[in-house]
Amino acid sequence: MPCNVEFNDFSHTAMISDSDVFISFRGEDKRYAFTDHLHAALLEKKIEAYMDYRLKKGDDIVRSLKEAIKKSKIAVIIFSKRYASSKWCLEELVHVLERKKSYGQIVIPIFYGIDPSHVRKQQGTYALALDELEKRFKGSTDEVVNWRDALKEAADMAGFHYSSETGRTEADFVEEVVQYVVTKFVGFLEEQ
Repeated sequence: MPCNVEFNDFSHTAMISDSDVFISFRGEDKRYAFTDHLHAALLEKKIEAYMDYRLKKGDDIVRSLKEAIKKSKIAVIIFSKRYASSKWCLEELVHVLERKKSYGQIVIPIFYGIDPSHVRKQQGTYALALDELEKRFKGSTDEVVNWRDALKEAADMAGFHYSSETGRTEADFVEEVVQYVVTKFVGFLEEQ
């Protein structure tokens, strides 16, 4: 999901078809690059991935996204440099981790252009973003604590790390992630 979506109070609820994978990402960072490539590669493998293009004018965004997370078997969280600057990305992350705890949803973290330790320890751009959110939401300290805990929890999971400095292409990285998602998805189906 693109995390550049802000909370709106629309009056209609989206009718979302089931998705196999929910993608949480900061739209400003990765919408027209890595995320689109990952989405297309998943579709090529016949794995339906939820992205925001399904939202229609008038949809209740919060309810629609929570429903999409609920219906997905796998959640892919793409941590990028500005992921933590979005309140909605952090809300999605908290909801995904709740689904993991309560229903065993598979969560796959991807650290794209950011060191996982920066997410875990909330350093660099994550420290700046969270400090700014704390200032904005002074009366909601529990909410900020939940976001911090969720970031640490997700960063403590084994995931994928991509940096252009590794010398591997983004295309190879997408293929590696897609193969892993396919394996997890097939395993999920076999358990049913």
